[in-house]
Amino acid sequence: MIVEILLLLLGLSLVVFGAEILVDGASSLARKAGISEFVIGLTIVGMGTSAPEMVVSFLGAIEGNADIAIGNVIGSNIFNTLLILGVTAMILPMAVTEENRRKDIPVNIVITLLLILLGMSGTIFGIGDNKLSRIDGGILVACFIAYMVQAFIQGRKNANPEAAEGEVVRPIWLALLMIAGGLAGLIFGGRFFVNSATAIAQMLGVSDKFIAITILAGGTSMPELVTCIVAAAKKKGQLALGNILGSNIFNILLILGGSALITPLSMSDVSWVDLGVLMLSAIIIWGATITGEKNKIDRADGFAFLCIEAAYMAWLFIKL
Repeated sequence: MIVEILLLLLGLSLVVFGAEILVDGASSLARKAGISEFVIGLTIVGMGTSAPEMVVSFLGAIEGNADIAIGNVIGSNIFNTLLILGVTAMILPMAVTEENRRKDIPVNIVITLLLILLGMSGTIFGIGDNKLSRIDGGILVACFIAYMVQAFIQGRKNANPEAAEGEVVRPIWLALLMIAGGLAGLIFGGRFFVNSATAIAQMLGVSDKFIAITILAGGTSMPELVTCIVAAAKKKGQLALGNILGSNIFNILLILGGSALITPLSMSDVSWVDLGVLMLSAIIIWGATITGEKNKIDRADGFAFLCIEAAYMAWLFIKL
């Protein structure tokens, strides 16, 4: 037990330290490269923190286990938005730019809808089976490439090269090194944390059902959670928002798209409640920007996100 507790603390320390240097490195890279913090969060940080989901889903696809690939991404996207964005907004209300509200957030909605339409085509349109075929996977990956190219072009237009007061801007080589080191800390620290927390829970006699719903379900999203909390604490709301949107888009377009190219992914076991909450989690971000404090995801929005997440987790626990 003592060894597991020490590994738990080591994992948590690695995750927090990794998030710290990742956020600082990403911010410095944005300043030096002339790209907005939002786009850095959307691309490098978002894709980096989604590495655990990518590994789990690709391995699931290679082994022919579609349930792992599909369930991992759907669960992660819901967790990212409702819990992580909810917690982040409770810490620091996030300003949303006109570009975010007009393009980036709607793109997340459209991509989520595209996943449902392609994956559930048998039920919705009466065409084929409820699965993501290799053609569907190719469509998703092509959309990912197009969106990333467009994001970098737009990010250069919206860049803010001026550093905030007290902010230290590192050279590009050091910023890249910090990003790589931060991502490594997040991924390995998260793995230590999840493995040791699971072992401790088993020693205490906690049921496998509860472990699956809590520790394992949130484990692959831990990098996003800590990165967003640290970004919020450093008053870098755009980096946090970009991280969540980037992670969600990356999960659907590249991870599920790439997994479907490896092997078609059946969605026949995915419930409409899961898909409904997934769609709601995408729409609610846009809704938050036009209600209450407009162009801002405030604490009231964050609280609403957390309440929906709690209700969904309760439903999952009951259904298991």
